[in-house]
Amino acid sequence: MGRVRPLVALAWLAPALALILGVVLFPAVMLFQASRSEYSITGLRKGAAGWTNYTNVLEHPDLGTVLTNTVVWVVAVVALTIVISLGLAQFLVKSFPGRRFVRWAIIVPWAASLVITAQLFVLLYDYNYGLINHALKTLGIIDTSIDFLGDDSWTMASMVLVGVFVSLPFTIFVFIAGLNAIPDDVQEAAVVDGASPWQRWRRVTLPLLRPALLVATVLNVIYVFNSFPIVYTLNDRNPGYLHDTTITFMYKLAFKSQEKDVGMSAAAGVINVLLILLVVAVYLRIVNWREETK
Repeated sequence: MGRVRPLVALAWLAPALALILGVVLFPAVMLFQASRSEYSITGLRKGAAGWTNYTNVLEHPDLGTVLTNTVVWVVAVVALTIVISLGLAQFLVKSFPGRRFVRWAIIVPWAASLVITAQLFVLLYDYNYGLINHALKTLGIIDTSIDFLGDDSWTMASMVLVGVFVSLPFTIFVFIAGLNAIPDDVQEAAVVDGASPWQRWRRVTLPLLRPALLVATVLNVIYVFNSFPIVYTLNDRNPGYLHDTTITFMYKLAFKSQEKDVGMSAAAGVINVLLILLVVAVYLRIVNWREETK
């Protein structure tokens, strides 16, 4: 193949580079600039603030609670999503009547707006009229209604359930694609060698599914970490930061808290980006280390 001249290559890459510059780099620069600025309560820039906003965020009394919530939220949603999706994908690659309809039905939660889905679960969780409480009472599981979104002991679990529900479709189809890419002759060879179904899944299917697992885990971590509509919609009735994650913490600092500080919110946004990059980098490093040791 012949070499492409630099100007020709630049012309082909120009649209992508312009998109990256306008959608990623420019907002990142503006966010960092805002994080080092002081703003009035109405959002007008008053001048430079140096690193004060970062200090205020790191010294915020509720930061520890927010970080703990974020870890629980991300780990619980991603882990449950991966495990459940693996099982459902194994089922959906098999041939059975109505498989196409089931696959289409699974896409619906992914296609629907997250705000609409979260608001639907607010109605389902309702203390007085929610269908979940009604069903549990009808089955005799509970005697009195559960305040899923008002009782602190139930709020995070209720949020995690919605997070898993909206994350399943994408993850299931990633695993379906990964399973369909595994050659049939590999599975047939394992059967000939006398491997049991569990051995075939553990020693053949799972290793060959590793690229799909990597993609699904990384994208779900990023997606769940930055999931604002679900956490905010389900947690809107609760004051303070008791059930907030870093993404809603950032929003409340600017618009809902007593601080109403845009500069602090921007600093929290920068910290949020650094945290997700660190988590993804650590995960990818662990995966590479495990592969190198084999």
